[in-house]
Amino acid sequence: MPQTKFKNNMIKNFLKNNFYEFWIALRYTRLKNRNFISFISLTSIIGITLGVMALIVVLSVMNGFRSELQSKILSVASDIEVVKIGGNVKDWRQLKSNLKGLENISAIAPFTNNQAMLSLGKYNRGVIVRGIDPSLESKVSDLNLKIKEGEFNLIQNKYEILIGADIARYFGLSVGDKISLISSQANYSPVGIFPRLKQFKIKGIFEVGMYEYDAGLVLIHLNDAQTLFQMDTLISGLRVKLKDLNQTRRTASLMSDTFKNVDNLVVTDWTRQHANLFAAIQMEKKVMFIILTLIIAVAAFNIVSTLVMGVTEKKSDIAILKTLGATQKSILLVFMWQGVLIGIVGTFLGVLLGTTISLNIDVIVPFIEALFGVQFLSKEIYYISVLPSKLLLSDVIFIGFMSLFLSIIATIYPSIRASMVEPATTLKYE
Repeated sequence: MPQTKFKNNMIKNFLKNNFYEFWIALRYTRLKNRNFISFISLTSIIGITLGVMALIVVLSVMNGFRSELQSKILSVASDIEVVKIGGNVKDWRQLKSNLKGLENISAIAPFTNNQAMLSLGKYNRGVIVRGIDPSLESKVSDLNLKIKEGEFNLIQNKYEILIGADIARYFGLSVGDKISLISSQANYSPVGIFPRLKQFKIKGIFEVGMYEYDAGLVLIHLNDAQTLFQMDTLISGLRVKLKDLNQTRRTASLMSDTFKNVDNLVVTDWTRQHANLFAAIQMEKKVMFIILTLIIAVAAFNIVSTLVMGVTEKKSDIAILKTLGATQKSILLVFMWQGVLIGIVGTFLGVLLGTTISLNIDVIVPFIEALFGVQFLSKEIYYISVLPSKLLLSDVIFIGFMSLFLSIIATIYPSIRASMVEPATTLKYE
């Protein structure tokens, strides 16, 4: 125990003897009673803390929004789609066999896409009707995991249908109920033209969490879709599931090369289908980063006024230190350390608070919504109805270093000014 105490004293004495500028700066940062931070330093710390905290929270929300949106989209949409422009695909099994050599492909499933109208009594609603093979569809999408009520397994020729949760609420439907599906095609007879209409039984209700899908998409069996829309054995295209989403563009390019000899066959991937949406999110993230960085910059440059006032107040101390042998470099380091200390404390507190809020935003936001009876994100307006968060270590590190860098930059001028104080002139008027 005495040996440990002796070592601690040695370390403390070493630091004091070799880094006395740091200890002086630490004293200047606090009040004379050494219990509280001075008011001017406190305001600078609070400014940096709030700026860093806000930047971390906003970037985490933007990251979370992008990740959540991507997850919801890919639970319904395809990683890659192969479709034929102005027509349907005849022999999809042949197309599937052509893709066997590509390593990144996990699964392939056929589908049909048509427009129709749901009708129940006096209520009608336009929807996209997707024909699927349930056994294959579950391999290329996660929609089977989004079933809220009922089952995903559609049976051929039973005319069963899967509807979104918002459609179910609109019509007041539940599993087992029946609803009419009116095709955009028509039947022609000597007495007139009649719409193609078929009654379907609700097999399941899914909820993706995106209004676009929950209110505008229904699924039926592939064979039922081909019968209803008079497609014979044709399909709209192929849905492809990838093993690695980071290789989406490369795999899509290889598939395009594979089908380059097939007329009007187009390969599209989710990054291109929703390119504008994700580009807008990325742009918003950059803009918010710039705006909030300016807030941090303003808070950091408050350090300039803090140090300038400190230099004015401590001129006599500076003069005395110089008469005792302190060099210009030492005086420079004293005030630079003071600014750096403010920056370190502010950055640390900002990172701590920002990280805490970002990791618990899924609890904080619902609490505020319940407390004030409001909803920040309406499902009918926004793509998602919750405020997601995804904290990235790279963002936290970058923000922390940027805040410290701005703090250091802000200390340069006041520190140089302090080092230029003339002892003789200062002490003459004291």
